[in-house]
Amino acid sequence: MCNDPKVDAYLTKIGKRLIEHLNTAGIEYPWEFHCVNDKAINAFALPGGFVFVNRGAIEAADNEAQLAAVMAHELSHVALRHGTNQVTKARYAQLGTGVLSVAGGILGGAAGAAASGVGQFAAGSLLLRYSRGAETQADVMGTQVLYDSGYDPRAMAAFFENLNASEAAGKAPPEFFSDHPNPDHRIERVDAEIKKLGGAPKGAQKDSVEFEEIKREVMALPLPPKGKPGVSPNAKGKPPAAARPPADVKIEPPSSNLTALKFAKASLAYPDNWRNFSKKNDLALVPAGGVVDTGNGQAAIACGLLASVAHPQGKAAAGGDPLGAYTQKVIEALEQSNEGMEIKEQSKEITVGGQRALSTYLKNESPIGGLETDWVITVIRPDGLYYFIFVVPDGHYDTFRESFQSILDTVQFKQ
Repeated sequence: MCNDPKVDAYLTKIGKRLIEHLNTAGIEYPWEFHCVNDKAINAFALPGGFVFVNRGAIEAADNEAQLAAVMAHELSHVALRHGTNQVTKARYAQLGTGVLSVAGGILGGAAGAAASGVGQFAAGSLLLRYSRGAETQADVMGTQVLYDSGYDPRAMAAFFENLNASEAAGKAPPEFFSDHPNPDHRIERVDAEIKKLGGAPKGAQKDSVEFEEIKREVMALPLPPKGKPGVSPNAKGKPPAAARPPADVKIEPPSSNLTALKFAKASLAYPDNWRNFSKKNDLALVPAGGVVDTGNGQAAIACGLLASVAHPQGKAAAGGDPLGAYTQKVIEALEQSNEGMEIKEQSKEITVGGQRALSTYLKNESPIGGLETDWVITVIRPDGLYYFIFVVPDGHYDTFRESFQSILDTVQFKQ
């Protein structure tokens, strides 16, 4: 992250202006806007409403309208729900007809996959990639949002023209095109939409003094520190997360007031100051500050709870323990997806909601640097294998330990 409150406040100001004219079909998102300390020209938005803009995108924009165009495009992906089924390069642990995708990326580690249904949180080997059709839709909606917000809608096409010119000049393709594939006739479609709107309105805003000030401030920010000597970097030139000292990330402590939530044939209660990014029967509950930038233009859950239900096929070996067997598959999948993951405490029996369960503690690399604890709970029920994964950086463990236990104590299953 850029960790510059002034820049984040400026992005939030633009974002709120755009959101006022964004059709979210009645869905209220807990929007947040952050600057990422990455020179690559890119931006991305998580389906839950976290919007990340690389410093490179701010530096590449000629004016505020172009920056607003990039943000309007990303907000449109959220409103159009493009992220829901666009997770690729995920590593899955196949458990019969259900897919139990448990991952370091969403657990916080640097090289993971995603939990099925909540895999919009990406890191390491997991990327959000949109189709060209989705890109066109986001371009059109983004242009409409720009127009309605009082910005010059021609800024959308102008920004893409700048990216195309950069590539035509023989420079490496902008990172934006790696996960936002460039549709054919993109600029022509944007221009056609502007024509439908009646052309750029008189007095439409292109720039502001504040944009120029923020751009200068961003360009003066120090680049992210490189790995220390003697630390072996990964393929992207970054040291393993465990080798980096933990960053000073502010994660809001859990509230003692709980909010009830039902999923599948179970229910639980979680702190009322956590954000709920759940989708159907796949839960993702995260405290403020619990989603962080991984440094590669993606985001990861560094703290929170994931829970879901898988549907194993087949029968356990005669005389075997089905719960133990499936728990072992979960752990093996996690270890395969995370080179630095190890068992911290072996599985032991506990009771969850009156049912026999297994509790396993793992240690893993945290996206904020240092290590994290991943507490995995598994329970077999007639409708499938329930799994709960509590994630927390080791430096925050004492703050969240009791809250995690309190959440688990509220779990109930329908008989």
